Amino acid sequence: MKSSLILLLIFIHGSILIKASGLTSIRDFDVTPENSAAVNKVNLQKAIDWASASGTALFVEPSDEPCYIDGGIILKKNVSLIGVHGPTPRGTTHPSEKQPVGSVFAITDRENPFLTVESGTQIKGIQFWYPEQTINDPAAIIPYKATIQVSKTGRAQGVYLSCLTFYGEYLAFDFNASRENPCELMTFEHCYGYPLSGEFIRIDHCYDVPRIIHCHVNPAAQRFIGGQVNRAVVDAVIARKTYAYTINHTDNAQIIDIFTFGTYGGILLGGESYGQLTNFNFDCVAVGILKQGNNSKNRNWQIAQGSIIANTGEKVENIHPIIIEGQGHTSLSNVEAFSGGNGALTTVPENMSWDFMLVRGNKKLTVSVWGSRMRNYMADSPVTIENDQAIIYMSGCFDKEENLYNRIYK
Repeated sequence: MKSSLILLLIFIHGSILIKASGLTSIRDFDVTPENSAAVNKVNLQKAIDWASASGTALFVEPSDEPCYIDGGIILKKNVSLIGVHGPTPRGTTHPSEKQPVGSVFAITDRENPFLTVESGTQIKGIQFWYPEQTINDPAAIIPYKATIQVSKTGRAQGVYLSCLTFYGEYLAFDFNASRENPCELMTFEHCYGYPLSGEFIRIDHCYDVPRIIHCHVNPAAQRFIGGQVNRAVVDAVIARKTYAYTINHTDNAQIIDIFTFGTYGGILLGGESYGQLTNFNFDCVAVGILKQGNNSKNRNWQIAQGSIIANTGEKVENIHPIIIEGQGHTSLSNVEAFSGGNGALTTVPENMSWDFMLVRGNKKLTVSVWGSRMRNYMADSPVTIENDQAIIYMSGCFDKEENLYNRIYK
């Protein structure tokens, strides 16, 4: 009797806290671990539809069992989905099962994106788990649709995505909007995963100021759940020749403190983009940064404080920590590159990159490089120039022999 009373008081007290915080539990709409995925999808959509008018936050209550749920859900304007988690880069762990616990959505739907976000929405503190996804067999990789995608039918503005962890996803964030329905002011913060497409965040037609902050891509994301993604699967991800982060048709992008391991490319800065990239590490890639540019006015990137380890996915002649092409200006400051072996994936036999930077194309572009260390490359020169219109200024750099490297190419 006494223990039952204590449990009742805890339940009542917890409910009061939820209400006092302005949150409404999704369990109030019968979204529970006990339901089927189809029922939970219908009930969660009902909760979202109800919450949209008032801007209510929906609380994803923690449980020792995940909530199985189908995709195709629309997170309508003004609604927040809030779980209990901060960043969980290796996952929470069930005491006896190989599965995460807490605010967890388990997804098996192969036909639909899980969540499509509209304006003024927030998703925070939730884990997304794909329990049927392989971590061992490249031939069994399931090409799930995006876990979270931007609205394709309306202009989504002001979406905040924070403290989200993904296990077994194929594509975490698809924010490729259209010219007719661009997005704006997207924030991705403290998000972790390892997408088996090699694409974690892709953004296109974002009118202004997307922010990618403190995000981490690594095949060890499932280490405490099902084990680390194995070497053959990592090699298959790299073979897709995709980039963990892609930005295009975007103004004023702000990218700070990002990491990737075991993808073909670190980041692709598309021809219709400009912004700043700082504090980054692209580890075990074929290409760290691909910077493009479609005009000379404002297709400019300032890139600083980073490290690139390029050593996989291609024959050594095609491995370049940095590739610059097109038009515009690129400023590189305190960016180092080195290479070596790594047992988590297949690296080239030479365990080197070809060079530090490849500059290609046939239009005028400019590059400045300051204070960068360049080593473990095979070519005679750290810079390969396949564009006779390029102007390149390098100062205070050091080559593979640790000799001072100051050069002007024009």
